[in-house]
Amino acid sequence: MPAEPPDSRNGGDSRDSRDQSGERPLVASLCGTFLKREMQSLYRQVANLERHRTVVFTEQEENRDLFPFDPVVVMTKLRRPRLRGNFLLRFWYKYIVKQWPPPRPINKQVRPYYPYNLPKLLKEHRPVLAHVYYGHKAVKYLEMLKAWGGPFIVSFHGVDVSKFMDEDGYPAQMREMLASAQLVLARSESLLREVEALGCPPEKLRLNRTPIPLDDIEFAERRAPEDGGWRLLQASRLIAKKGLFTTLEALKQVVAEFPNTKFVLCGTGPHKERFAKAVAEAGMGAHVEMLGWLDQAALRAEFARAHAFLHPSELTETSDQEGIPNSMLEAMAAGLPAIGTLHGGIPEAVADGADGYLVPEKDPGALAAALLKLMREPARLPELSRCASQSVRDKFGLRQSIAALEDCYEEAVRLWAAECERQ
Repeated sequence: MPAEPPDSRNGGDSRDSRDQSGERPLVASLCGTFLKREMQSLYRQVANLERHRTVVFTEQEENRDLFPFDPVVVMTKLRRPRLRGNFLLRFWYKYIVKQWPPPRPINKQVRPYYPYNLPKLLKEHRPVLAHVYYGHKAVKYLEMLKAWGGPFIVSFHGVDVSKFMDEDGYPAQMREMLASAQLVLARSESLLREVEALGCPPEKLRLNRTPIPLDDIEFAERRAPEDGGWRLLQASRLIAKKGLFTTLEALKQVVAEFPNTKFVLCGTGPHKERFAKAVAEAGMGAHVEMLGWLDQAALRAEFARAHAFLHPSELTETSDQEGIPNSMLEAMAAGLPAIGTLHGGIPEAVADGADGYLVPEKDPGALAAALLKLMREPARLPELSRCASQSVRDKFGLRQSIAALEDCYEEAVRLWAAECERQ
């Protein structure tokens, strides 16, 4: 059974719903994979809750050595019920309709089919709330959440505002999920607008910035290299929206004036081989270093060696877009001015001309011009460096983000309690 609604006499505040042992309220954190390497921000949220504790329910567990956490429960995948003893019905679906296995339920006697044992897990653990990470996962889990019967919130992170939206029937499923959730979170103002456009009631929307452990990031004021050996760093997955090929085109113009420039790329992904081939074909091998995926210590070391950070994100053909890139925020906290695009949530973190520069998407000439402006005005680099670090520390921080998230947890529980009272 889901947890009982909080006592309305205390306003439904989950901080007051501790049991007699004084244990913090339990939240169930739901995600498809716990965790992919690039999902550092999700780990920071589940591992740093203060007013709540959490259990993670996931379809599969990966990289436990990188993301140690307990408890993590891998959901059991359930088999579809078989059609036994009904030859005609099996024949109809298999050979006439040619839809096998058949859809579920196929008649009123068959219970709704849930792909995982999520309802059972939720009823056994009795959390006060479920938090589903990524919108498309909340759509997938919706019927199972309804079978549980408790409150849930969903957080959007970027790709999930467009994923599957071109599939028949999926937009309606998304709207149903958004109508069912108590609250809907997103990492940036731009993502909030996108989620509202999907059909989310605006009164449900809440901003929850990505958490950055700023205390662990050492600031160093940047100064221009005397030998012209600029190091321009980008850390990201090697995927379409990261603007890698736009950067390569811009780099050709930059090295014509600053021939000792290096573009340092940290990360891996499906475009790794294609980008490496493009670098070779452009004759830019001497100016590009592809370091692959780096752990946090190695990445921080690259921050310390670099002079500026690039994140020229761009909208893809499938409308995939950024929230606010974690790597960019971390780099800025370390003192790297950011050169980014007018895309997604990037303008919410970078003030053009103050702590970096912003240019249009997919415009190599504009990107090159911004880099050359930075490099031709070396006296400005220390000021840009200080401003980049300070602006991130003023607006983004792990404790602020976690506190805002837990405020949303408590608000969602109160909203659900009020709904229960009205029914």
